[in-house]
Amino acid sequence: MADSIRDLFFGSPTRELVEAVAPRRTFDDVVLPATTLRSLNHALALVRKHDLIFHQWGLAERHSTGLGLAFHFAGPPGTGKTICAEALAYSLGKRLLVVRYAELESRWVGQTSKHVANVFRAAEREEAVLFFDEADAIAGRRFTSMSAAYEREANAIVNVLLHELETFPGVVIFATNLAANIDPAFERRIRTHILFEMPNVEERERIWRVQLHARKTPLAADVDFRPLAEAYARSGGDIKNAVLKAAQIATTEPGPDAEKRIHQRHFVQGMDEVIAGESVMAQSLFDSPGPAAAVGGVLDQMAEGQEQLRAELGLVAERLEALEQGQGALAARQESAAIDLEQGQSAALAAVTARPAHRTPLIAALGALALAAAALVAALLP
Repeated sequence: MADSIRDLFFGSPTRELVEAVAPRRTFDDVVLPATTLRSLNHALALVRKHDLIFHQWGLAERHSTGLGLAFHFAGPPGTGKTICAEALAYSLGKRLLVVRYAELESRWVGQTSKHVANVFRAAEREEAVLFFDEADAIAGRRFTSMSAAYEREANAIVNVLLHELETFPGVVIFATNLAANIDPAFERRIRTHILFEMPNVEERERIWRVQLHARKTPLAADVDFRPLAEAYARSGGDIKNAVLKAAQIATTEPGPDAEKRIHQRHFVQGMDEVIAGESVMAQSLFDSPGPAAAVGGVLDQMAEGQEQLRAELGLVAERLEALEQGQGALAARQESAAIDLEQGQSAALAAVTARPAHRTPLIAALGALALAAAALVAALLP
Protein backbone atom coordinates (compact mmCIF):
# COMPACT_ATOMS: atom_id res chain seq x y z
CA MET A 1 0.00 0.00 0.00
CA ALA A 2 2.82 2.40 0.90
CA ASP A 3 4.52 1.69 -2.46
CA SER A 4 1.27 2.37 -4.32
CA ILE A 5 0.85 5.73 -2.60
CA ARG A 6 4.48 6.64 -3.33
CA ASP A 7 4.08 5.71 -7.00
CA LEU A 8 0.86 7.73 -7.21
CA PHE A 9 2.60 10.91 -6.11
CA PHE A 10 6.15 10.45 -7.39
CA GLY A 11 5.82 7.87 -10.18
CA SER A 12 7.13 4.36 -10.27
CA PRO A 13 10.90 4.14 -9.72
CA THR A 14 11.03 1.51 -12.47
CA ARG A 15 9.30 3.61 -15.13
CA GLU A 16 11.32 4.11 -18.30
CA LEU A 17 13.19 7.42 -18.15
CA VAL A 18 15.17 6.49 -21.28
CA GLU A 19 14.43 4.70 -24.52
CA ALA A 20 16.99 2.03 -25.34
CA VAL A 21 17.89 1.99 -29.05
CA ALA A 22 19.90 -0.69 -30.80
CA PRO A 23 21.81 1.43 -33.35
CA ARG A 24 21.42 0.47 -37.00
CA ARG A 25 22.34 3.63 -38.87
CA THR A 26 25.95 4.53 -39.61
CA PHE A 27 27.79 7.62 -40.81
CA ASP A 28 27.26 6.33 -44.36
CA ASP A 29 23.54 6.98 -43.93
CA VAL A 30 23.95 10.73 -43.46
CA VAL A 31 25.32 13.43 -45.76
CA LEU A 32 27.42 15.97 -43.87
CA PRO A 33 29.77 18.86 -44.65
CA ALA A 34 33.42 17.85 -44.60
CA THR A 35 34.18 19.93 -41.49
CA THR A 36 31.36 18.30 -39.51
CA LEU A 37 32.46 14.83 -40.57
CA ARG A 38 36.05 15.56 -39.49
CA SER A 39 34.82 16.72 -36.08
CA LEU A 40 32.78 13.53 -35.67
CA ASN A 41 35.77 11.36 -36.57
CA HIS A 42 37.83 13.30 -34.04
CA ALA A 43 35.16 12.67 -31.37
CA LEU A 44 35.12 8.97 -32.24
CA ALA A 45 38.92 8.82 -31.91
CA LEU A 46 38.70 10.44 -28.46
CA VAL A 47 36.38 7.69 -27.27
CA ARG A 48 38.50 4.90 -28.72
CA LYS A 49 41.71 6.32 -27.23
CA HIS A 50 40.13 7.07 -23.85
CA ASP A 51 41.89 4.16 -22.12
CA LEU A 52 45.24 5.15 -23.62
CA ILE A 53 44.94 8.76 -22.49
CA PHE A 54 43.59 8.29 -18.98
CA HIS A 55 44.93 4.93 -17.88
CA GLN A 56 48.03 4.00 -19.85
CA TRP A 57 49.27 7.58 -19.86
CA GLY A 58 48.21 8.06 -16.23
CA LEU A 59 46.04 11.16 -16.60
CA ALA A 60 43.28 9.55 -14.54
CA GLU A 61 45.65 9.60 -11.58
CA ARG A 62 46.02 13.34 -11.93
CA HIS A 63 42.34 14.14 -12.64
CA SER A 64 39.64 12.61 -10.48
CA THR A 65 36.71 14.20 -12.34
CA GLY A 66 35.86 14.90 -15.94
CA LEU A 67 36.98 11.46 -17.11
CA GLY A 68 33.92 10.94 -19.27
CA LEU A 69 33.35 12.21 -22.77
CA ALA A 70 30.60 14.75 -23.35
CA PHE A 71 29.84 15.97 -26.86
CA HIS A 72 27.62 18.81 -27.96
CA PHE A 73 25.88 18.58 -31.34
CA ALA A 74 24.55 22.05 -32.23
CA GLY A 75 22.60 23.06 -35.31
CA PRO A 76 19.20 23.68 -36.89
CA PRO A 77 16.55 20.93 -36.82
CA GLY A 78 16.90 18.26 -39.47
CA THR A 79 20.67 18.59 -40.00
CA GLY A 80 21.56 15.07 -38.84
CA LYS A 81 22.26 15.40 -35.10
CA THR A 82 20.07 12.46 -34.04
CA ILE A 83 21.32 10.17 -36.83
CA CYS A 84 24.92 10.97 -35.92
CA ALA A 85 24.31 10.18 -32.25
CA GLU A 86 23.03 6.77 -33.32
CA ALA A 87 25.92 6.34 -35.76
CA LEU A 88 28.45 7.16 -33.03
CA ALA A 89 26.93 4.53 -30.75
CA TYR A 90 26.95 2.04 -33.66
CA SER A 91 30.64 2.69 -34.30
CA LEU A 92 31.41 2.03 -30.62
CA GLY A 93 29.29 -1.12 -30.48
CA LYS A 94 27.13 0.35 -27.71
CA ARG A 95 23.43 0.88 -27.19
CA LEU A 96 21.98 4.37 -27.32
CA LEU A 97 19.85 5.54 -24.39
CA VAL A 98 17.61 8.41 -25.51
CA VAL A 99 16.29 10.51 -22.59
CA ARG A 100 12.48 10.74 -22.52
CA TYR A 101 11.64 14.23 -21.29
CA ALA A 102 7.96 13.44 -20.73
CA GLU A 103 8.98 10.86 -18.11
CA LEU A 104 11.98 12.80 -16.83
CA GLU A 105 10.07 15.91 -15.80
CA SER A 106 8.01 15.76 -12.62
CA ARG A 107 5.53 18.14 -11.05
CA TRP A 108 7.05 17.48 -7.64
CA VAL A 109 9.90 19.63 -6.35
CA GLY A 110 13.25 17.83 -6.45
CA GLN A 111 11.95 14.77 -8.30
CA THR A 112 13.21 15.81 -11.76
CA SER A 113 16.73 16.21 -10.37
CA LYS A 114 16.56 12.65 -9.03
CA HIS A 115 15.40 11.44 -12.45
CA VAL A 116 18.39 13.16 -14.07
CA ALA A 117 20.75 11.32 -11.75
CA ASN A 118 18.93 8.04 -12.46
CA VAL A 119 19.43 8.25 -16.23
CA PHE A 120 23.16 8.66 -15.73
CA ARG A 121 23.19 5.63 -13.42
CA ALA A 122 21.29 3.63 -16.05
CA ALA A 123 23.79 4.57 -18.78
CA GLU A 124 26.68 3.68 -16.48
CA ARG A 125 25.20 0.27 -15.65
CA GLU A 126 24.61 -0.60 -19.30
CA GLU A 127 27.80 1.07 -20.56
CA ALA A 128 25.62 2.80 -23.14
CA VAL A 129 25.86 6.14 -24.92
CA LEU A 130 23.50 8.63 -23.23
CA PHE A 131 21.70 11.02 -25.59
CA PHE A 132 19.88 14.22 -24.61
CA ASP A 133 18.02 15.24 -27.77
CA GLU A 134 16.87 18.89 -27.83
CA ALA A 135 18.82 19.47 -24.64
CA ASP A 136 17.84 23.16 -24.68
CA ALA A 137 14.82 22.04 -22.64
CA ILE A 138 16.87 20.88 -19.67
CA ALA A 139 20.30 22.51 -19.97
CA GLY A 140 19.12 26.11 -20.38
CA ARG A 141 20.75 29.12 -18.80
CA ARG A 142 20.22 29.36 -15.05
CA PHE A 143 18.10 32.12 -13.54
CA THR A 144 19.88 34.82 -11.58
CA SER A 145 16.98 36.20 -9.53
CA MET A 146 15.26 32.93 -8.51
CA SER A 147 12.25 34.82 -7.22
CA ALA A 148 9.83 32.03 -8.20
CA ALA A 149 9.78 28.38 -7.17
CA TYR A 150 10.05 27.11 -10.75
CA GLU A 151 13.22 29.20 -11.24
CA ARG A 152 14.86 27.59 -8.21
CA GLU A 153 13.81 24.15 -9.44
CA ALA A 154 15.20 24.79 -12.95
CA ASN A 155 18.53 25.93 -11.48
CA ALA A 156 18.69 22.84 -9.26
CA ILE A 157 18.18 20.58 -12.29
CA VAL A 158 21.02 22.27 -14.20
CA ASN A 159 23.29 21.99 -11.15
CA VAL A 160 22.61 18.25 -10.88
CA LEU A 161 23.25 17.84 -14.60
CA LEU A 162 26.59 19.64 -14.33
CA HIS A 163 27.59 17.50 -11.34
CA GLU A 164 26.73 14.28 -13.18
CA LEU A 165 28.83 15.36 -16.15
CA GLU A 166 31.82 15.76 -13.83
CA THR A 167 31.55 12.23 -12.46
CA PHE A 168 30.06 10.24 -15.35
CA PRO A 169 32.73 7.93 -16.84
CA GLY A 170 30.96 7.21 -20.14
CA VAL A 171 29.86 8.96 -23.32
CA VAL A 172 27.03 11.51 -23.29
CA ILE A 173 25.76 13.58 -26.22
CA PHE A 174 23.76 16.81 -26.00
CA ALA A 175 21.92 17.96 -29.11
CA THR A 176 20.65 21.54 -29.24
CA ASN A 177 19.01 23.67 -31.90
CA LEU A 178 20.72 26.82 -30.63
CA ALA A 179 23.96 26.61 -28.67
CA ALA A 180 23.42 30.04 -27.12
CA ASN A 181 20.46 28.66 -25.16
CA ILE A 182 22.48 26.33 -22.93
CA ASP A 183 24.14 27.42 -19.70
CA PRO A 184 27.75 28.65 -20.16
CA ALA A 185 28.94 26.28 -17.42
CA PHE A 186 28.51 23.37 -19.84
CA GLU A 187 31.25 24.74 -22.08
CA ARG A 188 34.18 23.54 -19.99
CA ARG A 189 32.51 20.21 -19.16
CA ILE A 190 31.93 19.29 -22.81
CA ARG A 191 34.92 17.82 -24.57
CA THR A 192 33.94 18.68 -28.15
CA HIS A 193 31.39 21.04 -29.70
CA ILE A 194 30.32 20.02 -33.20
CA LEU A 195 28.39 22.39 -35.46
CA PHE A 196 25.81 20.91 -37.82
CA GLU A 197 25.20 23.37 -40.65
CA MET A 198 22.57 23.50 -43.36
CA PRO A 199 23.70 21.53 -46.45
CA ASN A 200 24.84 23.25 -49.63
CA VAL A 201 23.54 22.44 -53.12
CA GLU A 202 25.86 19.47 -53.72
CA GLU A 203 25.09 18.02 -50.30
CA ARG A 204 21.35 18.50 -50.81
CA GLU A 205 21.50 16.64 -54.12
CA ARG A 206 23.20 13.72 -52.40
CA ILE A 207 20.62 13.80 -49.60
CA TRP A 208 17.78 13.54 -52.15
CA ARG A 209 19.46 10.47 -53.63
CA VAL A 210 20.27 8.58 -50.41
CA GLN A 211 16.63 8.71 -49.32
CA LEU A 212 15.72 6.20 -52.05
CA HIS A 213 16.50 2.52 -52.48
CA ALA A 214 18.96 2.05 -55.34
CA ARG A 215 17.14 -0.99 -56.77
CA LYS A 216 13.59 -1.06 -55.42
CA THR A 217 12.35 2.55 -55.63
CA PRO A 218 10.62 3.08 -59.04
CA LEU A 219 11.71 6.44 -60.46
CA ALA A 220 10.34 7.95 -63.63
CA ALA A 221 12.68 9.07 -66.40
CA ASP A 222 11.97 12.76 -65.72
CA VAL A 223 13.43 12.74 -62.20
CA ASP A 224 16.39 15.10 -61.76
CA PHE A 225 17.55 15.87 -58.23
CA ARG A 226 19.83 18.75 -59.16
CA PRO A 227 16.98 21.24 -59.87
CA LEU A 228 15.33 20.16 -56.60
CA ALA A 229 18.55 20.78 -54.70
CA GLU A 230 18.92 24.21 -56.30
CA ALA A 231 15.28 25.22 -55.82
CA TYR A 232 14.87 24.15 -52.19
CA ALA A 233 17.51 25.21 -49.65
CA ARG A 234 16.14 22.83 -47.04
CA SER A 235 17.56 20.58 -44.32
CA GLY A 236 18.06 16.86 -44.65
CA GLY A 237 15.06 16.25 -42.43
CA ASP A 238 12.83 18.28 -44.74
CA ILE A 239 14.14 16.44 -47.79
CA LYS A 240 13.41 13.10 -46.12
CA ASN A 241 9.82 14.16 -45.41
CA ALA A 242 9.41 15.45 -48.98
CA VAL A 243 10.58 12.10 -50.40
CA LEU A 244 8.12 10.18 -48.23
CA LYS A 245 5.28 12.50 -49.25
CA ALA A 246 6.25 12.13 -52.92
CA ALA A 247 6.09 8.35 -52.64
CA GLN A 248 2.66 8.57 -50.99
CA ILE A 249 1.38 10.90 -53.71
CA ALA A 250 2.69 8.59 -56.45
CA THR A 251 0.77 5.64 -55.00
CA THR A 252 -2.52 7.54 -55.46
CA GLU A 253 -2.04 7.83 -59.23
CA PRO A 254 -4.45 5.71 -61.33
CA GLY A 255 -3.33 2.42 -62.76
CA PRO A 256 -1.81 -0.84 -61.51
CA ASP A 257 0.76 -0.57 -58.73
CA ALA A 258 3.35 -2.37 -60.84
CA GLU A 259 3.27 0.46 -63.38
CA LYS A 260 3.41 3.37 -60.93
CA ARG A 261 6.50 5.58 -60.80
CA ILE A 262 7.63 8.55 -58.72
CA HIS A 263 7.85 11.55 -61.02
CA GLN A 264 9.56 14.90 -60.65
CA ARG A 265 6.21 16.58 -60.00
CA HIS A 266 5.66 14.26 -57.03
CA PHE A 267 8.93 15.42 -55.40
CA VAL A 268 8.02 19.06 -56.04
CA GLN A 269 4.56 18.57 -54.58
CA GLY A 270 6.02 16.71 -51.62
CA MET A 271 8.43 19.54 -50.77
CA ASP A 272 5.73 22.17 -51.29
CA GLU A 273 3.56 20.30 -48.76
CA VAL A 274 6.44 20.23 -46.26
CA ILE A 275 6.86 24.00 -46.60
CA ALA A 276 3.10 24.54 -46.36
CA GLY A 277 3.04 22.43 -43.18
CA GLU A 278 5.63 24.72 -41.61
CA SER A 279 3.46 27.72 -42.42
CA VAL A 280 0.52 26.11 -40.68
CA MET A 281 2.61 25.34 -37.60
CA ALA A 282 3.98 28.89 -37.55
CA GLN A 283 0.55 30.51 -37.49
CA SER A 284 -0.20 32.58 -34.40
CA LEU A 285 -3.33 32.19 -32.33
CA PHE A 286 -3.87 35.89 -33.01
CA ASP A 287 -3.60 35.38 -36.80
CA SER A 288 -1.01 38.12 -37.15
CA PRO A 289 1.06 38.68 -40.32
CA GLY A 290 4.42 38.30 -38.65
CA PRO A 291 6.35 37.70 -35.40
CA ALA A 292 6.53 41.38 -34.49
CA ALA A 293 2.84 41.84 -35.11
CA ALA A 294 2.13 38.70 -33.12
CA VAL A 295 4.03 40.07 -30.15
CA GLY A 296 2.20 43.38 -30.55
CA GLY A 297 -1.11 41.55 -30.64
CA VAL A 298 -0.26 39.71 -27.46
CA LEU A 299 0.68 42.94 -25.71
CA ASP A 300 -2.50 44.64 -26.93
CA GLN A 301 -4.63 41.79 -25.64
CA MET A 302 -2.76 41.87 -22.33
CA ALA A 303 -3.44 45.62 -22.07
CA GLU A 304 -7.12 45.11 -22.87
CA GLY A 305 -7.28 42.37 -20.27
CA GLN A 306 -5.68 44.63 -17.69
CA GLU A 307 -8.18 47.41 -18.44
CA GLN A 308 -11.06 44.96 -18.15
CA LEU A 309 -9.65 43.67 -14.88
CA ARG A 310 -9.33 47.22 -13.54
CA ALA A 311 -12.96 47.92 -14.47
CA GLU A 312 -14.14 44.74 -12.76
CA LEU A 313 -12.09 45.56 -9.68
CA GLY A 314 -13.69 49.03 -9.65
CA LEU A 315 -17.15 47.47 -9.66
CA VAL A 316 -16.15 45.17 -6.83
CA ALA A 317 -14.85 48.17 -4.84
CA GLU A 318 -18.12 50.05 -5.40
CA ARG A 319 -20.14 47.07 -4.25
CA LEU A 320 -17.97 46.69 -1.15
CA GLU A 321 -18.44 50.37 -0.35
CA ALA A 322 -22.23 50.08 -0.78
CA LEU A 323 -22.20 46.99 1.44
CA GLU A 324 -20.28 48.84 4.13
CA GLN A 325 -22.77 51.73 3.96
CA GLY A 326 -25.66 49.28 4.20
CA GLN A 327 -24.07 47.63 7.21
CA GLY A 328 -23.72 51.06 8.86
CA ALA A 329 -27.38 51.90 8.22
CA LEU A 330 -28.42 48.49 9.55
CA ALA A 331 -26.39 49.03 12.72
CA ALA A 332 -28.06 52.43 13.24
CA ARG A 333 -31.52 50.90 12.78
CA GLN A 334 -30.68 48.14 15.24
CA GLU A 335 -29.45 50.64 17.80
CA SER A 336 -32.61 52.79 17.44
CA ALA A 337 -34.88 49.74 17.73
CA ALA A 338 -33.04 48.58 20.84
CA ILE A 339 -33.58 52.00 22.46
CA ASP A 340 -37.30 51.93 21.59
CA LEU A 341 -37.59 48.42 22.99
CA GLU A 342 -35.89 49.42 26.22
CA GLN A 343 -38.21 52.44 26.59
CA GLY A 344 -41.24 50.27 25.87
CA GLN A 345 -40.18 47.76 28.51
CA SER A 346 -39.76 50.56 31.08
CA ALA A 347 -43.23 52.01 30.26
CA ALA A 348 -44.86 48.59 30.47
CA LEU A 349 -43.23 47.87 33.82
CA ALA A 350 -44.41 51.23 35.20
CA ALA A 351 -47.96 50.58 33.96
CA VAL A 352 -48.11 47.11 35.54
CA THR A 353 -47.23 48.54 38.97
CA ALA A 354 -49.79 51.38 38.67
CA ARG A 355 -53.29 51.41 40.24
CA PRO A 356 -56.25 49.93 38.33
CA ALA A 357 -57.38 53.41 37.35
CA HIS A 358 -54.29 53.66 35.24
CA ARG A 359 -54.84 50.46 33.15
CA THR A 360 -55.28 52.50 29.99
CA PRO A 361 -51.63 53.61 30.07
CA LEU A 362 -50.74 49.91 30.54
CA ILE A 363 -52.46 48.97 27.30
CA ALA A 364 -50.71 51.86 25.54
CA ALA A 365 -47.34 50.78 26.95
CA LEU A 366 -47.86 47.19 25.80
CA GLY A 367 -48.70 48.50 22.37
CA ALA A 368 -45.54 50.58 22.33
CA LEU A 369 -43.54 47.54 23.46
CA ALA A 370 -45.00 45.48 20.61
CA LEU A 371 -44.15 48.20 18.09
CA ALA A 372 -40.60 48.42 19.44
CA ALA A 373 -40.19 44.63 19.17
CA ALA A 374 -41.48 44.71 15.59
CA ALA A 375 -39.04 47.51 14.76
CA LEU A 376 -36.18 45.49 16.22
CA VAL A 377 -37.10 42.44 14.16
CA ALA A 378 -37.32 44.58 11.03
CA ALA A 379 -33.92 46.05 11.75
CA LEU A 380 -32.39 42.60 12.11
CA LEU A 381 -33.75 41.49 8.75
CA PRO A 382 -31.48 42.16 5.71
